[in-house]
Amino acid sequence: MQKLAATDRMKFFLQCLLLLPLLIVFTLESLLKLFIPKKRKSVTGEIVLITGAGHGIGRLTAYEFAKLKSKLVLWDINKHGIEETAAECRRLGAKAHAFVVDCSNREVIYSCAKQVQAEIGDVSILINNAGVVYTSDLFATQDPQIEKTFEVNVLAHFWTTKAFLPAMMNNNHGHIVTVASAAGHTVVPFLLAYCSSKFAAVGFHRALTAELAALGKPGVKTTCLCPNFINTGFIKNPRTSLGPTLEPEEVVNRLMNGILTEQKMIFVPPVISLLTVMERILPERFLTILKQKINVRFDAVIGYKTKEH
Repeated sequence: MQKLAATDRMKFFLQCLLLLPLLIVFTLESLLKLFIPKKRKSVTGEIVLITGAGHGIGRLTAYEFAKLKSKLVLWDINKHGIEETAAECRRLGAKAHAFVVDCSNREVIYSCAKQVQAEIGDVSILINNAGVVYTSDLFATQDPQIEKTFEVNVLAHFWTTKAFLPAMMNNNHGHIVTVASAAGHTVVPFLLAYCSSKFAAVGFHRALTAELAALGKPGVKTTCLCPNFINTGFIKNPRTSLGPTLEPEEVVNRLMNGILTEQKMIFVPPVISLLTVMERILPERFLTILKQKINVRFDAVIGYKTKEH
């Protein structure tokens, strides 16, 4: 039995060696593509649904799609915010439909999805952007806050995708966008629930991408956005040695370019992608020192000391 296992391992090793020429060719191809601008696809007339569109990244993304003459379906729990976004999209010349939706509620998502399909049509671009964050350590994060974090940041992606993906697959045309975070690749203290949910969101994107390929649906594209701290007010006083806090407009420009050129993974800033590779290959003690140099910090509630007494 051991001899057979050793033979199988040797066969696998030889098969991997035979793939080396392909690795070289594909690497050179990828390097060449860096210098050749990719054609941007048209989204005119596409029905684009954006969750969390009442503010921040969601709102600005809606404006960009409005300028490109897409039809907007805008979801947010904030009625005033979503109506403001819709009004501006209409001013920009696009049709916009606003819905008050609690993305932590599965039945509300399914119900509103049916309403959208019946009244507006099949969504062809789904942008799962809604998110929540609590800046606190494990002990100061209340149980309902942990549940809400996963309901909005991860589970909502499953419910919206299950609702709108079948039509995309039938047409072999569509795009699922996951707005995740750099915190979905590297951890940050006092964002335990958030990091965990964003790791899950990145996993959702990667697994969905693989599943669509396995099902033979190359026309349904996927994109995942992973930015560093953004100046949207959700996290108070964020600072890091990697550079200044990102402005929402910069992130949305990168997101729109990524969607229109069908990029799989978007890191903002790009150095985040290098850090994710380093975390996999460098010694743990060195990574500890490196993270001290990067020096991520923000205002957070620490409940550990309170829990001690």
